[in-house]
Amino acid sequence: MTSSKSPLEVALLASVFVVAACGLVYELAAAALASYVLGDSVLQFSTIIGTYLFAMGIGSYLSRFFERQLPAHFLRIELLVALIGGALPAILFIVNAVAPGSFRLMLYALVVLVGTLVGLEIPLVMRILKRHAALKELVSQVLTFDYLGALAVSVAFPLLLVPQLGLVRTGLLFGLMNAAVAVWALWLFRDELRQFWAHAAACVLTLAALGAGFAGADHITTLAEDKLYQDRVIFATTSPYQRIVVTHSAGATNAGTRHGHRLFLNGNLQFSEKDEYRYHEALVHPAMAAHGGARKVAVLGGGDGMAVREVLRYPQVESVTLVELDPAMTRLFSTQPALVKLNGGALQSPKLQVVNTDAFKWLEDTREQFDVIVVDFPDPTNFSIGKLYTTSFYALLEQRLSASGYATIQTTSPLVARESFWTVATTLEAVGLRTAPYHANVPSFGEWGFIIASRRPFALPQKPEQLPPGLRFLTVPTLALMFDFPADMARVPAQVNRLSNQSLVTTYEREWGK
Repeated sequence: MTSSKSPLEVALLASVFVVAACGLVYELAAAALASYVLGDSVLQFSTIIGTYLFAMGIGSYLSRFFERQLPAHFLRIELLVALIGGALPAILFIVNAVAPGSFRLMLYALVVLVGTLVGLEIPLVMRILKRHAALKELVSQVLTFDYLGALAVSVAFPLLLVPQLGLVRTGLLFGLMNAAVAVWALWLFRDELRQFWAHAAACVLTLAALGAGFAGADHITTLAEDKLYQDRVIFATTSPYQRIVVTHSAGATNAGTRHGHRLFLNGNLQFSEKDEYRYHEALVHPAMAAHGGARKVAVLGGGDGMAVREVLRYPQVESVTLVELDPAMTRLFSTQPALVKLNGGALQSPKLQVVNTDAFKWLEDTREQFDVIVVDFPDPTNFSIGKLYTTSFYALLEQRLSASGYATIQTTSPLVARESFWTVATTLEAVGLRTAPYHANVPSFGEWGFIIASRRPFALPQKPEQLPPGLRFLTVPTLALMFDFPADMARVPAQVNRLSNQSLVTTYEREWGK
């Protein structure tokens, strides 16, 4: 019969579970921050995970040189992992705000350091446990608890930890858990430790530092973001999908103007109050005015409600369906008074139905058809967004358009990212849609591009009454100029963006990287 486990074995196996959970949290936090700051989530997660696993291999190799006082070494390593791993998100937030050019170097330095320390932990635990268990049983038990800890965190990180605590507090919480393992080890091996009181003092100081950081996490994040953004941060939250920051500038800037409210998603500007009307009027009204009788409209993306606001200027519109992945966005822009004022209460309109889901999946599932579909996604900075610019997506979009319907798509800058812009046009045409590309100047973004896609030819509105009253930017003469491309933005050859290659993401990164 197998003998029951001693309290020491149970404690050490439990610590393996915690150690694995903490290690994976630090890895995921680093990868998430890298994708926020550097873009391309697939690339960032792949390189961070690869580097982290390589560093763990280094740590496992180095563990062979630890021969005596294994409990003391284990305790010290736990405290180091707790401090460095727990503070990793906070450090990276601050570095990105204060010295953004050093972010990548600091990111990989911390990943290598934490990975090496985590790689030391499990071999030391196994060697300590080896005194009490046979090798066969020992390996299976340690790996079981290791994988269980990883499973628990991989589920909790996106669904619970980040939405409820944010990245900084999540890191510090798991740093505290690592420190708690160190305190446990201090108690378990109190008779073996030669410098018990020195180790005890180190545990107390580590817990105090991490606890203070956890209590002041909001101040750490605010400090970092106040440095990063030009204006005062008035709202910030981390959803399972993105980091949402709203800033406000009441005074004059260096350029002599006021930004007002500005929205940033993962550090990227989405709109500025001073000129968002230019972007949203250009996005919505050419298609809506040309159609002339749109009654059913869908808006994909655009959780801030600005595009919906423009659609609702047309009294004949009977229903608008807003498909926004992130419920935090629609909740924020339908409840915060200053932001509700910006979108004119559009998200509270009785004509509006809000659907918080992935637009790709929604197009696959719905059987409705729409007179106008407004596509207002972020630029294709990574593959998860890039799929919304592929033939697979546009084929679904085409099926949801009525026979006389128009789709209008925001399509990055034809000046800065010329090939990217025309890649979208080529991709739309590959699924059988006609395209009418156009552009507008939005000072916060520069020259910006849009494309109208349809089965029928696009005809420019010719009469002022086709446009709704109260527009601040668009006029009938202005519209005609928007569809004319100067030589430096004229069409260039571009390949079709397919789900299997996602060439647009690579092209976009290359062009904006310049």
